[in-house]
Amino acid sequence: MQVVDHVRLNEAGDKLVILDQTQLPNRMEYRELETAEEMYEAVKKLRVRGAPCIGIFAGFAMYVLALRFDRSSYPAFAQQFRDAAAHLNASRPTAVNLSWALRRMERVVTERKGVAPAELLPLLRAEAQAILDEDIAMCTAISEHGLSLLKEGDCVLTHCNAGPIATSKYGTAIGPLILGAERGMKLKAFSDETRPLLQGARLTSWELDRAGVDVTLICDNMASMVMKNGWVQFCFVGCDRVAANGDTANKIGTSGVAILAKHYGIPFYVLGPTSTIDLSCATGEDIKIELREPDEIREMWYREPMAPETVKCFNPAFDVTDHSLISGIITEKGICRAPYEKSLAALF
Repeated sequence: MQVVDHVRLNEAGDKLVILDQTQLPNRMEYRELETAEEMYEAVKKLRVRGAPCIGIFAGFAMYVLALRFDRSSYPAFAQQFRDAAAHLNASRPTAVNLSWALRRMERVVTERKGVAPAELLPLLRAEAQAILDEDIAMCTAISEHGLSLLKEGDCVLTHCNAGPIATSKYGTAIGPLILGAERGMKLKAFSDETRPLLQGARLTSWELDRAGVDVTLICDNMASMVMKNGWVQFCFVGCDRVAANGDTANKIGTSGVAILAKHYGIPFYVLGPTSTIDLSCATGEDIKIELREPDEIREMWYREPMAPETVKCFNPAFDVTDHSLISGIITEKGICRAPYEKSLAALF
């Protein structure tokens, strides 16, 4: 397995280095970030993306920013920390891992009132590293649980990207495929291209191909045909937020895949760490859906615009898959099944 080092500190430990995912698959470019605006922009522009990866990023980002805060007094340092966390949290509202990781980093500061800021810095760095280490362990466990469903020759359809660069190590949704390939299993995959930002084409197909998985790229509107032809045995997708009732927010188009899978009798599984489960969110109706720039539909990837400038565009980044369409939610602690109010709550 070829591991991609996508979020890390630089050698000096004072800047954050990310793999710029907007440049894949043609170029592997890394960026060094040190200011709050650079970090906000990196998340907003999807240079770093994927719910667990954003959480990892947030941990190290807050440590790097904290190195530059006023250390003359605890109150000044704590206020700057809170302000910076609130600013970064506004970059993408749907993925719960961002706010989860920021709250976790903020607790390092707030639970040690009066401690000298210089003494907080190594604790912040350790917490950021713990978020990464825990995610690696979670992704490995999720991949094991997902692989337990598959047998030699099975084919999995996936939507968007929930692989190593969106998480860590194996990833979530495609983790079972990568782990299976590592163990010599012959598995296949169909990767939806995932309009309008093409994460499936640019990222998932790239990751699976590098891992030695037999992957076929399809346009989003081809999923029905490959399901109807009997070429798909499972659908595995990631998640950005799971509500208490099992409704799940993921990349736009996921709910359509779930509806098709239900029609064709194909098991549809959601894979993600327990950090994406938000029990304070009762149903999918309570999940705020990010709306993105119209030009992502109209002109991104094209030499010339593909629609008149006067035409309105609706560009939600996510949709919500109803819990009734989900066969199971695979976490690091095992596979949850309906009724999700009980099985998800039992994880905590």
